[in-house]
Amino acid sequence: MAVLKVKFTKTKRDKLAQILWILNWVSVVSGIVLFSLGLFLKIEIKKRNEVMAKGDINSVPNMLISVGVIACIINFLGGKICYDCSDANKFSRWKLVMLPYIACTFCFTFCILVGALMCYTMRNELEESLYLGLRDAMKFYKDTDIPGRCFLKKTVDMLQIGFQCCGNNGFRDWFEIQWVSPRYLNMASKEVLDRLKSNVDGKFLVDGVPFSCCNPSSPRPCIQYQLTNNSAHYNYDFLTEELNIWGKGCREALLDHYTAIMRSIGIAALLIWLFELSVLIGVRYLQTAMKNVLLLGDLEGESDGWLLENSFVETAKYNISIIKNLGKANQISTVSGMNDPNIDVQSTNCGKTNVTTKSIPAA
Repeated sequence: MAVLKVKFTKTKRDKLAQILWILNWVSVVSGIVLFSLGLFLKIEIKKRNEVMAKGDINSVPNMLISVGVIACIINFLGGKICYDCSDANKFSRWKLVMLPYIACTFCFTFCILVGALMCYTMRNELEESLYLGLRDAMKFYKDTDIPGRCFLKKTVDMLQIGFQCCGNNGFRDWFEIQWVSPRYLNMASKEVLDRLKSNVDGKFLVDGVPFSCCNPSSPRPCIQYQLTNNSAHYNYDFLTEELNIWGKGCREALLDHYTAIMRSIGIAALLIWLFELSVLIGVRYLQTAMKNVLLLGDLEGESDGWLLENSFVETAKYNISIIKNLGKANQISTVSGMNDPNIDVQSTNCGKTNVTTKSIPAA
């Protein structure tokens, strides 16, 4: 029994072909939108590439870009096919192409769904990449004289100012690394030497943060050093001075930024997937309706169209049996004592044979 069978007249078939022709051109635009969204996300990730560890975070934009290009090609071809399907004679040229085209389009729409879901599932990979990238960037913050690292100070400062954040998880991350360059340390100072000797690694660690952590909205001059020492500053309590420096970590700020972008892209991709799926269903109805018209021989009469000729279970069994038979067809028996079936074929003997002739009785 056919699934979702619909009866089409000649007028309905023509209108369906015209509507699908228009929708396929709209789908070409949707492919351009997917390509643009993937390119936009790739550029956004590239902007913060210095504070991200290398990983699979580019898989989503690459997926969207690839699907967008394929969408433009497939839907352009689909528009041509649907335009010709309004004429039964032109449809004959595409009759053998329609079913493979529908199968390829189904796989393509599935890829759009995968790309949309990936926008919601890559948060963990992005968070890990940001954590490792920011940790290394902060670690090399002081290396302003080393080639390949000299740009990281400016990168981190601009990041903290732009996203109103401080440190990786928070401002206390700066307490655990030496972020002051050795060229600015007075090695003749006893205080500096004592601080260098106070830890095993010999680093100059202070309970302070770079200037880029300061909040311009603070009602008092920014306090960068001895942040946790209330007695070092007048009328100061670091637990209540929320406006002094940014309290949010840069990892959280960047993660919120990219999550909002990917959520919007994911919603757009899901809407495009639903639109592409509706176009695919329409093309399937048109293909089956035109096929049945040719089988009936009455080009002006009514014909049935459906999504599946048989039920879902029967269709699945039929496809599985085809796959199994394809596998068996490629197998060659190597069991001893068994002959190749292509060799064990009786052939007509055109030569002379020893045939026993019957004797003719005497009259």
